[in-house]
Amino acid sequence: MSLCFAHLSFAQVSANKTQSNFWENVRFGGGVGLSFGDGFFSGSLAPSAIYQFSPQFATGLGLSGSYVKSRNDFSSTVLGASILNFYSPIPEIQTSAEFEILNVDRNFESDFIDENYWYPALYLGLGYNTGNVTVGIRYDVLYDENDSIYAEPYAPFVRVFF
Repeated sequence: MSLCFAHLSFAQVSANKTQSNFWENVRFGGGVGLSFGDGFFSGSLAPSAIYQFSPQFATGLGLSGSYVKSRNDFSSTVLGASILNFYSPIPEIQTSAEFEILNVDRNFESDFIDENYWYPALYLGLGYNTGNVTVGIRYDVLYDENDSIYAEPYAPFVRVFF
C-alpha cells in the first residue's frame, strides 16, 4: 500500500513541475499610447505574450486596439491581433517576423465615405536587444499606401517583455 501511495505522490510532483516550467518561459509585454491636443485624442493599448523556447527563439500572440478622434473631422477605431516570432543569432541582435491583421473603422464628418475594412501587415524587423528591451526598425512587406494606418512602410519600435 505504501508503494502505491509513493507512486501517486511522485506523479503529482512531476505534473506540477511540468506546469511551472511552461510559465517560467512565458514573457509578457505590450504598449500603451496616449496623445491629445486641441480637439484631438488618440489612445492605444497593445498587450502581448511570448513563449521563449530558447535564448534564440520566441513566438507569441498580441492584441491591439486604438481610438483616434479629431473634432469636426473624423474618428477611427482599429482592432487587431498578431503572431510574433523572434530570433536572436547573438544576444544583442533580434530579428522579427510579425503577421498582423487589423479591422479599420473610419468615420468622417465631411463628404468622405466612411470605411470599414481588414488590413493585413507582415513586418520584418531588426533590433538591438538589451535584455528586456529591444529597440529597432521594422518594415511592412505588404504595405499599401491607400489602406495602411501608417504613412510609411518603415516604423521604429521599442519592445519590452518581462
